[in-house]
Order: sequence, then structure tokens, then C-alpha cells
Amino acid sequence: MAFKEADYIWMDGEFVAWKDAKIHILSHVVHYGTSVFEGIRAYKTPKGTAIFRLPEHTKRLFNSAKIYRMEIPFTKDELENAMKEAIRKNELESCYIRPLVYRGYDTLGVNPFPCPVKVSIAVWEWGKYLGPEALEKGVDVKVSTWNRMAPNTFPATAKAGANYMNSQLIKMEAITEGYTEGIALDINGWVSEGSGENIFVIIDGIIYTPPLGASVLAGITRDSVMIIAKEMGYDVRESLIPREFLYTADEVFFTGSAAEITPIASVDKIAVGTGKRGPITEKLQKKFFDIVEGGNDPHNWLHYV
Repeated sequence: MAFKEADYIWMDGEFVAWKDAKIHILSHVVHYGTSVFEGIRAYKTPKGTAIFRLPEHTKRLFNSAKIYRMEIPFTKDELENAMKEAIRKNELESCYIRPLVYRGYDTLGVNPFPCPVKVSIAVWEWGKYLGPEALEKGVDVKVSTWNRMAPNTFPATAKAGANYMNSQLIKMEAITEGYTEGIALDINGWVSEGSGENIFVIIDGIIYTPPLGASVLAGITRDSVMIIAKEMGYDVRESLIPREFLYTADEVFFTGSAAEITPIASVDKIAVGTGKRGPITEKLQKKFFDIVEGGNDPHNWLHYV
């Protein structure tokens, strides 16, 4: 979906005008996908603008960079302060935040080491990722013909730009066939995740989600939902999920910083449950938004700008 441009983007310690935030065409990242990034939301709350689980997102960014041997030339505190300052400078009450660490311009060739590690932070107003009605009505999805990457090929727990070439194949296939989103299986045929979302399946009141070993990203919203659901008394299990459970489940939903908690109405044109948001999904949504928008935060997940 389209988004509204902000005024400034933070690049390597300085703010530049949105339209002037440029890199060289021969930057390593353009040719080889050498980037890691985060997707974070800041919410308007009664106490002011707050970033959701900022330290956890920053830690994952640094871990992703570590896996790819990219030494970030800023500290965690510096980047967290820069994210807050970017929100203030662009005068946003709620927004999406995109910190990006990438290999810049020096030389070409697969070897990334000669190319400098650069950092940018963009913020912008962004509505509901899968559509404004999706949180209530749910979305229609299909099981993709594309699998998630096999273990020991691309590290799934690193949020790397290159991984999202796989995501694009999943997403484009779904869109061209009339669906909103796709669900990928892992290399062994177990349910993995959406193109940019984790997935949960509810059967007989038990909430299942694929384990990290099923080539899924260790989602921050995924973790939050697991914590919330357990506190609400639900049995939450990380378990390998066969494809057919998507068809016979009572409820299925996506989670993610962009998608938040989005119910799935159908899979491969088979209705999930009643074909709309189920009662457990609705309760989890209500609790989640009570925290991030209502400011009722017992976990100290909100970090005020």
C-alpha cells in the first residue's frame, strides 16, 4: 500500500530531506542485497507517542548485522535516540519506523568487506498493512508454491534484505492469483510463515505457532502475542504445523509489526472457521491494542518519544 512521505530521513548521523536521501548506484547493497533492517511501529497513546518494544527491535537489528559480519558504526543507544528524534523532527504522532543497515559504495564483487557499513532511519505514516478492513473481516490467502529457505542456506532469524526476494515471490504469486497474501511452507512441507508475517493456528482453543526451526523470523509481535495469550489463560504451543491444519483450524491469524494481528478468512478458498475473525483472535486484538494504543502497558513495552 502507498504511504505518505515524511520530511526528513536520518542517514549516518545527519538528517537529509526525504527526496535527497540517495545512495550510489554501485553500492554493494543494490547488487547483492547486503542489508539488514527492522520494521517498528510507534503509536499515539493517551500519554504521547510511544515506540513498541524498541530495545527488542534494536537488539534484533544488531544480531542480524552480526550474523552477516556487519559492524554497525553506532551504538544501540545512538540508534534508539535517532529513531525518537526522527519521529520528533517529522512531527509524527504515529508512524512506521524503518532502520536500515547496508553495505555502501566502494567496489563491486561478492566480497562485501571493502564496502562501508551505512545506516539510515526513515519514518512515515502507514495504515493497516493488509488493508483497513482486514483486522475485522480477515484476508484471503493461499499456500504458496514457493518454500521458505532451507536451514543453512539463508539464516531465517536474520531480518536481511536478501531474504525478502523469497517473500516477493510469495507475495506476487498470491496477488496475481487474486489473494491478499501467501503462506509459505518450509523445506520439509511444514507451515512456516507469510511473506512478511508470522502465523498462528487455533484448534479446539489451543494456539499453535511454528517453531523457529521452521524457517521463521523470530517476530517481536509473535513473541508479544504468545506472552499475552498465556497471560489470558490460553495454551500456547510452538509446534510443527501440517498444511491441512490451515483448512481445518477454527481460527488462523497473522502477526507482525506491519500486520499487527490480522485474521485469515480463507486459505486456498477454504473458509477458516466461520470465514471471518474468530473470538480468540478478537480477544487477542483487543488486548494488544489496549496496550499499544491505550497505553495500558504492564510489560513496559512502550518507549515514549
